[in-house]
Amino acid sequence: MLNSINGRARRVAPIWVRVALVSCALVAASAARAEPLTYTQALALARSDAPGVRAGALGVAAAEASVEAAGRLPDPRLSFGLDGFPVSGPAAGRFDGIEMTNVQVGLQQEVPSRARRRAERRIAEADIGVARAREDITLWDVQVATGQAWIDLYYAERRLAEMDDVLTALDPLWETAPSGVASGASRPAQSLGPVELRAALDDRRDGLRVDLVRARAELSRWTGDPMPGVTGSPPSIDLEPGVFDVDLDRLPTLRAYGAVQDRADADLDLARAARRPDWSFEAGYARRDPMFGDLVSVGASVSLPLFQGSRQAPVIAARAADARRVSAEREAVEREWAATLKGDLAEYEVARSRWIRARDVVLPNLRTRADLETASYGAGRAGIMEVLDAFTALANGRLDALDKEADVARRAVRFTLIYGNDQ
Repeated sequence: MLNSINGRARRVAPIWVRVALVSCALVAASAARAEPLTYTQALALARSDAPGVRAGALGVAAAEASVEAAGRLPDPRLSFGLDGFPVSGPAAGRFDGIEMTNVQVGLQQEVPSRARRRAERRIAEADIGVARAREDITLWDVQVATGQAWIDLYYAERRLAEMDDVLTALDPLWETAPSGVASGASRPAQSLGPVELRAALDDRRDGLRVDLVRARAELSRWTGDPMPGVTGSPPSIDLEPGVFDVDLDRLPTLRAYGAVQDRADADLDLARAARRPDWSFEAGYARRDPMFGDLVSVGASVSLPLFQGSRQAPVIAARAADARRVSAEREAVEREWAATLKGDLAEYEVARSRWIRARDVVLPNLRTRADLETASYGAGRAGIMEVLDAFTALANGRLDALDKEADVARRAVRFTLIYGNDQ
């Protein structure tokens, strides 16, 4: 009996060595590949290069340039013409000796009411605030998208490297399965199991390669780098307790309503200014035959808002309703963000708990299982397929734990960039 056991031990010794090597390789962590952009550099590059950010800055510049002309008097009008020229009778077609025929030139200037001009200036200034609010929201969106794109690329590279390590580490076991059939330790049908397991892992690797391409393209979208990579460590995925004390009023989408409210109030002022009369002044000079002398004329006209109930009042009511609508919309958006904040906090906590369980409970259990199956195989109580199943489960467990870590990191970055004190 002792000789039989010693003979089986000698027969399986090479396989035992391979299994031990697999165990060591699967426990080792893969090194991150250095690439050009750190997390902070990616955010800075997006702030300076993203087309949406540049467009927002141009919108602010356009609004600021428009202020200079707001509230100014309209351009004066130059008028000229021929007055009193006879077309019938004895003097038809003649200029000479006709007292009433004259050549006129005049200047007209419209003068809107001071209230109208003041409202126009306020509208132009409010447009600057709206443009700046849009710029802030665009920058905010770009920052959030860039941070998440960097995290996605960071973990896409890590997952692919981890998968390559897994496949390399499992190579000895793929080679061991056929030898188990040849030695009689495994049934012939069991030799097909490793083929299916390896195909499943290869399929998963193909999916990880697609994820890597998509993550790289997304980061390129925001940074402008045609082939971006990542380097350095990601931000901490364990959020500090103080981060959870969020002041929603500081969010760019809510701050923007202050500018929108100013614009609505300015529109209301302009509607009210229509109740004030506008003036127009003109002066003219008429040249006649010298024997009759030249003429000078001056005049003024004024608009008469006599029917305010059917003209100005409805417009004022509409603009007042718009101003109240902005306030109601802000309240609705504030409630929406309050609900979103609670949901984001809950999702982050759940994702973090899942990651910790995968890292501290599931993964150690899978390692222990692999060790036990290895020991059982060495003792002749388990076949190579049981060992292969255990190590494949360990490989999948490593990848699943990394997936959960990436989910937590993405949520942490999103939470910090959306609700943090540096939006």
